[in-house]
Amino acid sequence: MTVTAQRNPEFDALFDGMLFSLMSWQQLTEFWARINPSAGWYLYAVGEARPELPADAAHVSAFIAEIDTLLHKEHHEEYCGIVYADDLQAPRIVKIYDPNHLGTSCGSGKHKILPGWVMCVAAPSDLAPAHVVPQNRKRWWQGFMDLIGAH
Repeated sequence: MTVTAQRNPEFDALFDGMLFSLMSWQQLTEFWARINPSAGWYLYAVGEARPELPADAAHVSAFIAEIDTLLHKEHHEEYCGIVYADDLQAPRIVKIYDPNHLGTSCGSGKHKILPGWVMCVAAPSDLAPAHVVPQNRKRWWQGFMDLIGAH
């Protein structure tokens, strides 16, 4: 039996549309502060099950805090440059690339590298990474899910 991937044209248009990078850590800090946690964000760890429902405001706030900590800890650069959004003032989609699996996040390489995490106000389409998601990332996501009490 073949399973058909779930698609959402609204999500696909946002995901494949023009995005802007948050180049500095200061820009990222200011960007997080502009996110409305109550906007109906879907939180998607690529390689895990696609979320069926948006997260509540408390979970979105917790995710932002946890992912910000992870990025600062593991992206050993003086700049950010691995978080992208369709609109830096009022985003509808945010792509967050895994600092330990960057490849060519700008998409100029032979193989498209998917982000590690996606926040979107549209229900996401299924995304299947071409690489195996490392166990430490699966454990990080499960730890986050345990932290927020989601199962």
